[in-house]
Amino acid sequence: MKANTNEPKNKEFMMNRKTIMSIGGALALTISAAPSFAADGAEVFNKCRVCHSVEEGKKKVGPSLYGVVGRTPGTLAGYKYSASMTDFGATGAVWDAATLNTYLTNPRGLVAKTKMIFPGLGDEAERTALIAYLDGLDG
Repeated sequence: MKANTNEPKNKEFMMNRKTIMSIGGALALTISAAPSFAADGAEVFNKCRVCHSVEEGKKKVGPSLYGVVGRTPGTLAGYKYSASMTDFGATGAVWDAATLNTYLTNPRGLVAKTKMIFPGLGDEAERTALIAYLDGLDG
């Protein structure tokens, strides 16, 4: 009987294939278990929905939050902001992740006389998810 000269390669291939499949399976489980910021943020946004819209140009009691990330506070055309919010924007502030995080933690702590009556989101994971959701609205 002739010895199979390909046997070591085949065994090595099978071992590598099993390793790759195991790693791939673990990676798939990790990815599926990771929080979906878009879905989580959309769920958190339900707390904001009474006063805010995420549709471009659609205001409610509060301004539309479409495109809010990167915007200067108090500057969305067609919405009448409090003087304190427009003054805050005039300082050069921008609604970036850090500023939104501070504001969403305690709105009146950052802008004392804001029209927004919402007390804030105490949960950091909710704020992070909401900011990621808002950031993804305009593409």
